[in-house]
Amino acid sequence: MTRTLASIAIAAALVLAGALPATGAAMGAQQSEGYAGAHVSFETSNDAVVDYGVGGETVLESVAVNSQSAVESDAGVGVDVGLSAMSDIAGAALSLGARTETSATVTADSGAELTAHDNPRGILVVSAGNGSQYVTANVSGGAEASAESDERVVVTREDGRDGAFLVVGNGSVQVNDGGNVSASLSEDAQLVFRSYESEREADDEQQERMIVNGTATAEAYVTQSGEDGSELAADAVEYGNDTRVNVTSYGEGAVNVTAERTQHEGRVIITTVSEQALDVTENLSVRVDGEAAAEASSYGELESAIEEGNESRFLVRQDASADASADVLVAVNHFSERQIAMTDDSTNESETTESGTETATADGTEESTEGNAPETTDGDEETNVETVTEPTPTPTAGDGPGFGLVAALVAAGLLGLAATRRA
Repeated sequence: MTRTLASIAIAAALVLAGALPATGAAMGAQQSEGYAGAHVSFETSNDAVVDYGVGGETVLESVAVNSQSAVESDAGVGVDVGLSAMSDIAGAALSLGARTETSATVTADSGAELTAHDNPRGILVVSAGNGSQYVTANVSGGAEASAESDERVVVTREDGRDGAFLVVGNGSVQVNDGGNVSASLSEDAQLVFRSYESEREADDEQQERMIVNGTATAEAYVTQSGEDGSELAADAVEYGNDTRVNVTSYGEGAVNVTAERTQHEGRVIITTVSEQALDVTENLSVRVDGEAAAEASSYGELESAIEEGNESRFLVRQDASADASADVLVAVNHFSERQIAMTDDSTNESETTESGTETATADGTEESTEGNAPETTDGDEETNVETVTEPTPTPTAGDGPGFGLVAALVAAGLLGLAATRRA
């Protein structure tokens, strides 16, 4: 009798255990969420972003972030211990939040945000938000991390993608005792990870330097997307809180970008464009608010353009990567809101000036436009764009075929009635 009752109790306990919510490690497994884009993929555990991959290759095994006060309290240490000892921290709880066509944001209970940008460089931005944060990143096996300065750590591999960690704002980054990466971020600072398809090159180093020292405050991408790479998608990465960038339209032969800053001083906007959108090898034209920008021959000339403020300049750097893209760096000489238009003039010269489209105005009339390229201000030269990608307007009640069909039926009925009366 006693054994029977015990067996019944054990069976009941097992049934209840199966009915209750999972806890601990089991719950962590259930809460794991992931993201998979054209270029970037990752998973999230309770307290870290894991298996961060770019181009199908894992480049970071894990990234954890937590407030400095929580880390120091848990470890029972002070900030004077140094970053090298911060080889492993208890990360704050994470949740996968907002997603767009080209990005995914993970929010941390500590107030930090981790935003993955689905572009060929697989940029990951850890933003401190309103409080100071510690960040640790474990690089994948076979990788070696080395510090080039307090604001930059480089990750190299014998086979595979190189990368770099950059600090934007007040903070520092170091290689910790475990051979991985640790960073300290003050309020509003960012830790940026950039990945490169193969060996890091001199142009990559120059762009990293400009991002760290605040010369370049944003990047814009118009690159291949979709399963077969036949589509184009646009993405923007903003460094700091005073710059906003938006790719307003793109298509064969033209890319248009709006850049806005709260500060007046000029800055560099780095754009990366697929040759499917823009052929930079053939008579590339760059205009800022309709005024032609002069082509620079070096990064030094770009920096002079924003320091002197006389005219905007641009620099083209061809990328030998498999996705056949190029970097066009635009030094905008001064700010508030500026319109940047990049066009392939050789393509436009072969087209007629009748490539504009007709759009309906508010009063129902039609007006002719020349694509989305801005009008020029230099004499008779004009820029025409035939194909662009932009939001499709939502049809109104009067735009559909219904009224035309009703009118046709009414007309047919009147003709029939008239014929009957004549008979």
